[in-house]
Amino acid sequence: MAAPVVPSSFQIYNSYVEDPKWQMNFTIIWCSGLALAVAVSVPSLILGLRHGRSLKGIAGISEINGYQPAHSDGKEPPPTRQRRPRLVGAWNALISPTYWSPPKLGLNLGQIIVLLAYLAAVLVCIIKDAPLISNPNRAGFLALAQFPVVFLFATKNSILSLLLGPGNGYEKLNFIHRMAGRAMFLGGCIHGSLWIRNHLQYGLAILGPQKETSGVVSLALLCIIVLTSLRPVRRLFYECFFAVHVLTYVAFFVTICYHTLYASPWIFPPLAFYGADVLLRLFRYRIKDATLTAQDAHMTLIRVHNCDDGWLSGQHVRLRVFFSNRVFESHPFTILSAPPSHSCLSSPGFLLAARSDGDWTRALNNYTRQQQERSQINEEGDSGAFVQVMLDGPYGGSSVDLGLYESVFLVAGGSGVTFTLGLLDDIVGRCVKLGRSQDERTRRIEFTWSIGSFGQIEWFAPMLIDIATAASNSTIDLHISIFVTCLCVPEAVPHIPNSIVTLSRPSIQNILKDFINVPPSSEKEDSIETRCEDSQKLMGLGGGIAVCASGPESLTRDAQNAVARLGLTVGMDVGGIALHTELFSL
Repeated sequence: MAAPVVPSSFQIYNSYVEDPKWQMNFTIIWCSGLALAVAVSVPSLILGLRHGRSLKGIAGISEINGYQPAHSDGKEPPPTRQRRPRLVGAWNALISPTYWSPPKLGLNLGQIIVLLAYLAAVLVCIIKDAPLISNPNRAGFLALAQFPVVFLFATKNSILSLLLGPGNGYEKLNFIHRMAGRAMFLGGCIHGSLWIRNHLQYGLAILGPQKETSGVVSLALLCIIVLTSLRPVRRLFYECFFAVHVLTYVAFFVTICYHTLYASPWIFPPLAFYGADVLLRLFRYRIKDATLTAQDAHMTLIRVHNCDDGWLSGQHVRLRVFFSNRVFESHPFTILSAPPSHSCLSSPGFLLAARSDGDWTRALNNYTRQQQERSQINEEGDSGAFVQVMLDGPYGGSSVDLGLYESVFLVAGGSGVTFTLGLLDDIVGRCVKLGRSQDERTRRIEFTWSIGSFGQIEWFAPMLIDIATAASNSTIDLHISIFVTCLCVPEAVPHIPNSIVTLSRPSIQNILKDFINVPPSSEKEDSIETRCEDSQKLMGLGGGIAVCASGPESLTRDAQNAVARLGLTVGMDVGGIALHTELFSL
């Protein structure tokens, strides 16, 4: 005779048996979503491997003896009427509505959907069949399950950045890191507040026993981590945020292990992710000589010597400059030039630009100008300041290979031009100097730069002149539009081939529509004028359009919304519109 079975309604809920199952359920859910994202990215990854983009820079910046000789642009691009594969164009057109971005959030529709799905998975796993009021352990177990996600999407050298293809660096994945941290905070608050309620209800001590005391301290540390990582704090007090973030999560690791034995299995994956990140960084660190040149009181150019390869255009490095007493600070800077093997610059190399926006960049600019003044007093030939720098990287980059598209639209605001200028140098160099060695399709390029004053044009005018000159006698139709937003008197505008300078604020949506609607012009203009709208018939070449935008949040949001508003029909007609945005903010 079988032993009697206690009905489920009379069974005591054993959280230490049931709740770990929900931890695993949640882990299966996010791992499945991640596997789906990787599967979707496989074609991009394969294409990146084929063109040498996916593994570029994985071993850091390299130094070679000399660089490849230049080739003429003797190879014509593929015929204009040759359409891109319909599947690629259809996919780009299909996902274009997910680029739409509401104001203030700093997220597009696709990212919002991912975060809502993640939050829904967390809440379902916390609430489903859990007696939270009497036993809120489920929320604590789900808070522990966030550890792998928090660290996997935070480390700079993550395996995800490789699997998801070029341009999906840590800075693009960080929004999931923040959501996982807040989900951990949510689970910790539910768990802690309900246990405190139960202790007050039954007259139990909240502080005193090790489990309760370590739990309260862990929750307090988690509150500090989350509150100090909010955007206003990051923007205004970044150095304090970073120090607090590092110190508190180390303390949180210790206290949570004292609080529960069930934390230990979830601590090991983050330690493995972080250890791998540190190890790869050690292989990618470079200490180099560099020359600093102050363009004016607002911009410092940094030329790092003996760097010839190992980066893609649009990637960035974390830079540490050994000057004064600021040797312990490192900051991210975009590489504004292509590798010397195909750069169009008259003096190619590894170039960075630091705009004087914060304490560190202002101190760097002041130091450079002091050294330059001292050189002038001593009548030394070279007016630059010589320093040593440490490079960590490269990271990030563009997720869009411009060579796969017949038309390229680059738009930047302020110092965000360092990103688009590197892309422009790269694609023109690949078409002109390397002779379209990888069958680059690019025929038309619209380069748009919005700045606050005419004087800022001088920062990068020599580079724009070199690139425009290289493109002028080739099969590339390059047009440069510079928009000056201040109501100031025009200063001397440098002569940049095939460029216009307009005293107005650009409308990215109108410029993009004109770029799609208007055929490439054979006339080369170089004057200050106002752009006129043109209502011509849609070209419909079918070669695809690549849009890359960088700068402040308002500009990147306008670019995202402009692409999203074009709709499925226009996207299909032009062969698909690919978009990459680079946000220059914390």
